[in-house]
Amino acid sequence: MSASTPPTRRRWFGLALIAAAQFVVIMDTSIIGVALPDIQAELGFTPESLSWVFNAYVIAFGGLLLLGGRLSDVFGARRVFIAGWLTLIVGSVLAGAASNVGLEIAGRAVQGAGAALIAPAALTLLMTLFGGTADLPRAFAVYGAAAPIGGTAGVFLGGVLTEYASWPWVFYVTVPIAVAVIALTPFALPRVAGGRGRVDLGGALTATAGLAAIVYGVVRAPEAGWASAETIIALGAGALLLIAFFAIQARSRTPLLRLGIFRAPQLGAANLAQLLLGAAWVSMWFFLNLYLQQVLGAGAFASGAALLPMTALIVVGMVAVAPRLQARFGAKPLIVGGFALLAIGLGWLALVRPDGSYAVDVLPASLVAALGMALAFVPSLGTAIGAARPEETGVASGLVNTSYQIGSAVGLAALTAVGAAVTAGAVAGGATTGGAADAAALTAGYSSAFLGAAVLAVVGLVASALFLRPTPRPASAPAPEMVDA
Repeated sequence: MSASTPPTRRRWFGLALIAAAQFVVIMDTSIIGVALPDIQAELGFTPESLSWVFNAYVIAFGGLLLLGGRLSDVFGARRVFIAGWLTLIVGSVLAGAASNVGLEIAGRAVQGAGAALIAPAALTLLMTLFGGTADLPRAFAVYGAAAPIGGTAGVFLGGVLTEYASWPWVFYVTVPIAVAVIALTPFALPRVAGGRGRVDLGGALTATAGLAAIVYGVVRAPEAGWASAETIIALGAGALLLIAFFAIQARSRTPLLRLGIFRAPQLGAANLAQLLLGAAWVSMWFFLNLYLQQVLGAGAFASGAALLPMTALIVVGMVAVAPRLQARFGAKPLIVGGFALLAIGLGWLALVRPDGSYAVDVLPASLVAALGMALAFVPSLGTAIGAARPEETGVASGLVNTSYQIGSAVGLAALTAVGAAVTAGAVAGGATTGGAADAAALTAGYSSAFLGAAVLAVVGLVASALFLRPTPRPASAPAPEMVDA
C-alpha cells in the first residue's frame, strides 16, 4: 500500500467524478418539484401524501448517511461509492416506472439509500486525493459548489423534462450519469483501504425511523393539529428513537457514530452551521419556485431559467471567491458573513408582492442570498470534515451530510407548515376566492416561509459567531491510506 498522492491530472479528474456525485444526489432532491402535479394526477397521490415523493428520498438519505459513512470506513470508499451508484440506478428505474403510490415512494426511498452510500464515500475519496495538499480548499470549493448547482439545476432540468418529455424522465435522467460514473471510477479514483469492525444496523434503523417519525409529525401537523394525538405520538416516537440511537452508540463497540467525535474542536459548531444552511437554503429555492409559478405565472421551464443567475453566482462565489477569502481571513469570518448575507437576502424575499415582478422582487434578493450561501457553505463543510481524525473521515463525511439533509427535511417541513397555515388563514379571512385573492393568500404564505428561513439564517449567524473558533488559514488534513488502482 502506498500513501503517495496521485498525479495532479488524475486527482482533478477524480474530483470531477466526486463533484458529479454531489451534483446528482442533490439534484435528485429538487428535480421532482415541478413534476409533482403530473405525478399526483397520474398515480393518484392525495395532497397530503404527495409530499412523501420528496420526503421518502430525504429521510432515507439523511437517516442512512451515518451507515454509509461507516460502510465506507469498513469496506473501502471506492467500493461503497460504486455500490451507491448501482443502488441509485435501481431506485431511479423503480421511481420512473412506478404505476402506483407505493412503488413511487419505494423507488424514492431506494434512491435516497443510494445517495446515502455515495455522499460520504465521495468525501472520503476527496480527502484521499487532496488531503495534505495545497489544493484541498479549492477541491472543497468545487465539491461545495456542486450542491447548490445540483439543487438549482434540478429545478430547471425538472421543468424541461416535465414540459417537453414526461415526468418519469426526471428519474430516468440519473441512469446514464450513473453508468458513466461507474465506468470511469476504476480509472479516476483510488482504492481506499478499509478497516476492521462491524456495522451497526440497529443504530442505522433507529436513526432512520426516528427522523422519519419527526418529519411525518411535522408534515401532518397542519392538518391533524399540533396538539393532536397523531402529531404528539409521531414527534414523541421520533424523539425516543433518536434517544435510543444515541444510547446504542454509547454502548456499541463499533458504533456508527462514535460520540467522542463531538469532542473534536469545531466539529459540532460546523455541523450546526450545515444543518441551518440546509434548512434555510432548501426552503428558499422550494418556495421561490412556487412563487414564480403560482403567483407570477411562470411556466416550468421559465421558472427553472429564472434561477440560473443565482446558480452562476454560487459557482463563482464557491470556486473563485470563497477559497481566496478563507485563505486570507480563515473560515469563521466567511461563515458568519455568509449567514448574514443569506439572512438579508431571505428577509428581502419576505417582501414579495402578489403583483410583483422577477426583476424587482426576486432577482436582487436571490443573488444576495446566493452570495451568502457561497461564502458560508464551503468553509463550514471543510471545517466539519477537517475536525475529525483521519480514520474517521467517512463517519465525519456522513455526519456533515446528515446535518445538511436533516436540516433540509425538518426545515422545509416546518416552513411548509407555517406557509400553509398563513395561506389558509388569509383565504379564510378574505371576502372572495380566485384571482388576485388567491395570489395574495399564496404570497402571504410564501412570505412567511421566507421570513422563517431568514430567522434560521440569523440563528446560524449567532451560533457560528459564538461557537466557532477563529482559524487563520484552512488546515490541510493528512491523506488516508490508499492503494493505487
